[in-house]
Amino acid sequence: MAGPRSRGSAEHAPESRGRPSPSQASGAGRAESNKAHLTSRAAILAIVMCAIALSLAYPIREYIAQRRQIAALRQQEQVNQKLVEELAQREHRLGDPSYIKREARRRLHYCMPGEKCFVVLNGGGGNSQTARTGGPRRTPPWYTTLWRSVEAADRGR
Repeated sequence: MAGPRSRGSAEHAPESRGRPSPSQASGAGRAESNKAHLTSRAAILAIVMCAIALSLAYPIREYIAQRRQIAALRQQEQVNQKLVEELAQREHRLGDPSYIKREARRRLHYCMPGEKCFVVLNGGGGNSQTARTGGPRRTPPWYTTLWRSVEAADRGR
């Protein structure tokens, strides 16, 4: 029995040196097929990841744009709120009769009946105007001043 064993080991010895055994050959084939299989799996995974990234890119971009728009609208809302507060204060002032009288006197040079009002035209003394024109300068009537202020407000827009 020693003969076949030694013969069998002699037969297998040259094979193991030059060629892989059938069990080794199938293992090497598996390694190569596993590499090829892993490579195709990796390619499919990469394609799926790219598809997911591309499908999420537009919604994320829109989300960010909407967040910026919301921030801009909130800032505009704050500005508008300040404007509303200022206009409410102005409305309250315009409802006050003493403020109306004061503004009428200041802007329109309105005088209450029985009052003597004086208007300083030049601020530096009335002599310079009198010397140039030969007489005192006349102030326009109040309605002319009112109409000019309406025209000036119209041009301001």
